[in-house]
Amino acid sequence: MSVRSEDRQVVGARAQPQVNRPGAVKAGAVLAAVALLAVTVLLSLSLGSKDIPLGDTWRLLLAPDGSTSSTVLHDLRMPRTLLGLVVGAALGVAGGLMQSLTRNPLADPGILGVNAGASVAVVLAVALTGVSGIGFYLWFAFAGAATASVAVYALGSAHRHAATPVRLALAGVAISAALQALTTTIILADQAAYNEFRFWVAGSLEGRLYPVIGMIVPFVLAGLAIAVLLAPALNALALGEDTGRALGVRVRSTRGLTMAAITLLCGAATAAVGPISFVGLAVPFVARLIVGSDQRWVVAFCALLGPSWLLLADVLARVITRPQEVQVGIIAALIGAPVFVLIVRRRRIAAL
Repeated sequence: MSVRSEDRQVVGARAQPQVNRPGAVKAGAVLAAVALLAVTVLLSLSLGSKDIPLGDTWRLLLAPDGSTSSTVLHDLRMPRTLLGLVVGAALGVAGGLMQSLTRNPLADPGILGVNAGASVAVVLAVALTGVSGIGFYLWFAFAGAATASVAVYALGSAHRHAATPVRLALAGVAISAALQALTTTIILADQAAYNEFRFWVAGSLEGRLYPVIGMIVPFVLAGLAIAVLLAPALNALALGEDTGRALGVRVRSTRGLTMAAITLLCGAATAAVGPISFVGLAVPFVARLIVGSDQRWVVAFCALLGPSWLLLADVLARVITRPQEVQVGIIAALIGAPVFVLIVRRRRIAAL
């Protein structure tokens, strides 16, 4: 059975059989990912401009005593770490869904216009109202991300054509380019919008407290639930569109729901902390190397490895130039860039 030419990707002309791993290997990998996540959480709570010994961190978590270390731990580092857990899981799983949807291991959630939509909404909100601050423009950013994703899907499925992977990717590139041009025009004309945008666009967990977490958690949980439910259908589609239909998969509905999950996950994460590069690209790649291409295991592993990746980058961002701090988006890009180079230097990048 051959795959239609419009569904073929630059990275591979024919759907490939799934790579499977023994169950014991997968279970061991997940346990190792849980252990790594626990270590990164402790490091995130302990390290910063003022280090807190690991023993004191554990003690203060259980029994706050009102000391300076206790205040720093509970009021600053705890919400920052929790946000890192939520955003990291969202970006990791969104990347896995995006690569499965487009059958392209080089795809990033930003290709659907999520980052561009959130960016233009942020600068418009600041330019039109003069009000700044993450608590104000969080909802604007999420609405912009969702609107851009809907526009991409509508354009990719125009004229009664199916929303194929190639059409979605091309529509995402076109809309992202247009929105980025609009964003540039606005920030060049409005100094306040530029000042706010340049901090948001670098990506940071700093200054985001519990209210921000509460705003995005429902969207992230909904996106994760959809990702888990769609995993079997995405596994079937990885064998080819015709095979998927033969196995009972509703191709159009599956792609639409996958787009919705990506929008919920990546849109909420981007709105809260700004664009974070390479997490959605590198984490699914590492996940497939370890647990194979079964989307059910990839989703689980991405949900564990994504937070570890982001929290590790955040710890490095805090300590590398302390007492000053580098935005986590910069460090995440520096960590992810070598993984991207590794992907593109492989002799053959198999289609998903």
